[in-house]
Amino acid sequence: MKKLFNNSWRPILVLLLLFIVWEAAVHIFLIEAWILPSPLNILKEMFQSWNSFSIHLLSTTQLALFGFIIATICGLGMAIALHRIPFLRKSFYPLLILSQNIPTIVLAPLLIIWFGFGILPKLIIIILICFFPITIACLDGFRQTSNELKHYMIMSGSNRRQLFWKLEWPYALPSIFSGLKISATYSVMGAVISEWLGTKQGVGVYMKLASSSFRTDRVFVAIFAIMLLSMLFFLIIRLLEKCCIKGTRKEAGK
Repeated sequence: MKKLFNNSWRPILVLLLLFIVWEAAVHIFLIEAWILPSPLNILKEMFQSWNSFSIHLLSTTQLALFGFIIATICGLGMAIALHRIPFLRKSFYPLLILSQNIPTIVLAPLLIIWFGFGILPKLIIIILICFFPITIACLDGFRQTSNELKHYMIMSGSNRRQLFWKLEWPYALPSIFSGLKISATYSVMGAVISEWLGTKQGVGVYMKLASSSFRTDRVFVAIFAIMLLSMLFFLIIRLLEKCCIKGTRKEAGK
């Protein structure tokens, strides 16, 4: 934990310098606020509109978290099935790749037609965006398992179930968490995109209304909120990673 925060001061310093240059440029070049507001104006608007904006932020957080959890279950379940059943891997792996070539902007109207304006089409969008990195990372982790240790456990009399849970799964955890960190950040953007389909609350709705009324400061409030929420999700997964995979490969090799 201490090492994690000790290494974070450099990007924070870069961001501070960027905001200082941004603030100075707005005042030097007399840029109108509706074109590009200054960081101080954005911060001021964030505090002034926090009571109303926090409702939208909470809605997006819940939607992103719910979708991410379902995507994680689907992604890990699919990866395990494809890994342990070669027939499924040969049959469905190409379809897995093709699922990521469907543009979300094209799929979204169809989901509304099929499932209405409820939460289901929004969750489907988040799942489609998030499950792929988890599945691919998990499969790569399974393939990276030491063949020598596999051979040793087989010679020791381990069955397929023991081989998977005691060796392949621990070895795949670093790759799995890499996929989870990517998907965690994707889930926030997926939630915002899904909110554009039609809902009453959410950062996506807030951003859409602000953009249509030329409230650029509120648009930036939404953008910064999305960035901070994505970073928070990433940090939580990273902390879980440090707790879960500490010493797992050593234990797998025993």
